[in-house]
Amino acid sequence: MALILANARLIDPESGYDGPGALRIEDGLIADVAKGATPAAPEGAEVMDCGGMPLAPGIVDMRVFVGEPGARHKESYRTAGAAAAAGGVTTIAVQPDTDPPVDDPAVLEFAMRRAERASLVHVAPMAALTRGMKGREMAEYGFLLDAGALAFTDANQPVADPTVFRNCLDYAHAMGALIVHHPQDPAMTAEGSVTESLYASMLGLPGAHPFAERIMLERDMALVEITGARYHADLVTTRGALEALRRAKDKGLPVSAATSHHHFTLNEHDLADYPTFFKLDPPLREEEDRAAVAEAVAEGLIDVLCSSHRPQDEESKRQPFEIAAAGAVGLETLLPGALKLWHDGAIGLPALFERLSLAPARLLGLPAGRLAAGAPADLVLFDPDAPYVLDRFALRSKSKNTPFDRRLMTGRALRTFVGGREVFTHGVV
Repeated sequence: MALILANARLIDPESGYDGPGALRIEDGLIADVAKGATPAAPEGAEVMDCGGMPLAPGIVDMRVFVGEPGARHKESYRTAGAAAAAGGVTTIAVQPDTDPPVDDPAVLEFAMRRAERASLVHVAPMAALTRGMKGREMAEYGFLLDAGALAFTDANQPVADPTVFRNCLDYAHAMGALIVHHPQDPAMTAEGSVTESLYASMLGLPGAHPFAERIMLERDMALVEITGARYHADLVTTRGALEALRRAKDKGLPVSAATSHHHFTLNEHDLADYPTFFKLDPPLREEEDRAAVAEAVAEGLIDVLCSSHRPQDEESKRQPFEIAAAGAVGLETLLPGALKLWHDGAIGLPALFERLSLAPARLLGLPAGRLAAGAPADLVLFDPDAPYVLDRFALRSKSKNTPFDRRLMTGRALRTFVGGREVFTHGVV
């Protein structure tokens, strides 16, 4: 039976359309898009009134950690899928740094079987760039691609050896595969828990120089120039790295970059009381960096917005700041975090959903991110102006480590559809 989503404000990042309209959904796909007045519904169709709220392609989140196998106490496919649905995320691209890591087709296939049974949303797997994620030998890309891997990354472990990394790029280029890399020089960041700055010195915390990001990205861009491989920087958070990214794009290199909503909504001054929920990798930056990253998102220099969802249990966070685990959950705060750019007048909603949905879908080779006939009916209906105070204990993630606890947020998902099936409705998964 057809489902009509009527009286909506359609947000289409592909065409740039932002206006009234309706969608007809059949067999899990968008069957028709009506811009303007809603046409008469066919006989027997179910009609859902969207109340004039924005209806956009569901978010494709390119940086999500799920602890299966090995760390299920932090996050499972069931809880990650529920959190994603509540946040308007319809596809999660999962990181391979599980235990064991996803460097073998058997591990990847196990994880996908778990995901298929437990997750409410689509799961797009990434596989390890190197064996054991140790940065010494390439993984078997051909076998992993055959098993369903959509990209290769060592997650938060940068490949320090340039010869190994060049070989990875060469091999991936031959197969047309996407390499996703964490641009942080490991030697410059090993002892740091915050960004090196005057403020870090005042706090007495060991800092990692922000140039660690620029240096690694500059190296990677040189290797991309040599190999021609498709490259995606998973998190860019500093002014220096933005300059390197711009030069690479101006040269026409096949590069893209992401940032997280944490890094353009928060800065190092949020660390005033040593809250470990604010300890991230890379760390929160100076205000000038935060502002530059937000501007780069609005401009389009940064292609993708992601949650960088990294659940940590209470024991991992209830430690002195220097030794506490890094990371924050983000699946349910990505949408309101991203909407801050729209509320600030920096970006329109179609462009914002280009960063949230269309660009990551294209990088991963997925048909999502569009409001067009034949596209998957993966959708989010949301209220961009809904205010609420975030309660971390109300999050669907198994872990509750968010820096936004008790903060006023604006904007939230009302309904989420995956393959035409409603998986989240007004607070209920």
